[in-house]
Amino acid sequence: MIGEVQDPRVTFGKAVAEAGDADPRVVVLSADSGGSSGLGGFAKTHPERYLEFGIQEHGVTGVASGLSTFGFIPVFCAIAPFVTCRNFEAFRNDVGYMGQNVKIVGRNGGFTYSDLGATHHSLEDYALTRMIPGVVVLAPQDPAEIRGAVAAMLKHEGPVYMRIGNDPIPQIFPGDTFVIGQAKRLREGSGLTVISTGYVTPRVLDAVDLVSEEVDVDLLGLGTVVPLDEEAIITSAMRTGRVLTVEEHYIRGGLGSAVCELLSGVPGVIVDRLAVPHAYVPSGRYAEITARYGLDVDGIAARIRSMAQLKVPVG
Repeated sequence: MIGEVQDPRVTFGKAVAEAGDADPRVVVLSADSGGSSGLGGFAKTHPERYLEFGIQEHGVTGVASGLSTFGFIPVFCAIAPFVTCRNFEAFRNDVGYMGQNVKIVGRNGGFTYSDLGATHHSLEDYALTRMIPGVVVLAPQDPAEIRGAVAAMLKHEGPVYMRIGNDPIPQIFPGDTFVIGQAKRLREGSGLTVISTGYVTPRVLDAVDLVSEEVDVDLLGLGTVVPLDEEAIITSAMRTGRVLTVEEHYIRGGLGSAVCELLSGVPGVIVDRLAVPHAYVPSGRYAEITARYGLDVDGIAARIRSMAQLKVPVG
């Protein structure tokens, strides 16, 4: 690992505040969660561009769409299931269908709100948002990518969904460079392709290093779920013949499904997916839940070992 461990919400909030300092078009909308989203600093420095609505995510999304019509760049951040599941219709119709320049950020993604249970888990957000035509889906992997992703999504013209976690994460990239749709190769190998996204990537990196003497891994870290870096994934998959995707999302509809769709026409490649079974996840300590579903370092390492032993079909 390189760099210090940082709170993703604080990092996100500071990045948005700095963007607001530089661009008066940036406005922040809150559904009674601005402080928890790290946006308290923006509210203090730019109170005229900070709008509080209370708990009505569907309405906030509609207002954000309206503001974008007048040239503003609205940023709406709240708990991930509330900005994707609860207001899916507004996201789909007011933002996606209209092609509005709105940025919706789901914090406490996956089951990082572990102690609050299934109502506050977001294990279907990639699936929901990637089914809305024209929506870019971002999942920055460390503090540097969070900063870079904020800049990239504000520069991008069109709707964006970004997921961040809750627990502090280490910096694994040396700079803030973030290009939408571009994968980053963290380790280079020819025995197995491992593809991860979001705040799970630091754990995947540790797992890959743990088995480095046993398995020659080509590790691709994706800060973007939509659009995929198709060239990087296909090139790596054709070289190794084996692909393992890792994500804190249901096994249905997320990164693994997107990679399977991409590689379905590529002969001689087998794909395995390490994700959450399609069932409600109980509440508990985050470390205990990640271990339960094999998404801790040891679980990921075990899956890599198992995948590396599979024979690649010929022809």
